[in-house]
Amino acid sequence: MTGLRLAVPDQEIRVRRADGSDTELALPSYATAGAAGMDLVANFGATRRSRGVTLMPGGRALIPTGLMMEIPRGFEMQIRPRSGLALRHGVTVANAPGTVDSDYRGEVGVILINLGHEMFEVAHGDRIAQAVLASVTQVRWTETGTLEPTDRGEGGFGSTGRSGPKL
Repeated sequence: MTGLRLAVPDQEIRVRRADGSDTELALPSYATAGAAGMDLVANFGATRRSRGVTLMPGGRALIPTGLMMEIPRGFEMQIRPRSGLALRHGVTVANAPGTVDSDYRGEVGVILINLGHEMFEVAHGDRIAQAVLASVTQVRWTETGTLEPTDRGEGGFGSTGRSGPKL
């Protein structure tokens, strides 16, 4: 089917700047029409612009974004690494993906970790992570004595796509 476009409902996210944050930094936005994530930037505050953070190899730090969000119920904001930082510098999000729950109203921070071999400087305004709005399904657990059988069964890590005897 050519010309078929799926209608995707837009979600409004109310956002407030944290006290003391630099309001001149732009709000997150999509770089392209097909982008899933919006870049988050380091916001060390309006009065501390020159200040940043140095991540030593193996070091990690909570980097402020200066943003407080009102995520709609039934959604989460996932905080994901930027692939360029991970590839070029070994810098990634330590708890990837991080989750901003719909009932959290504090400032969003990003836990960066330096898995590289050299120091990495995080400066005010640097793009540090991506934010992706994702749907959330809450479950209800039902305890049972049996589970429906499958071809895989109880085969765990590395058990699919391999031939030969299982260890």
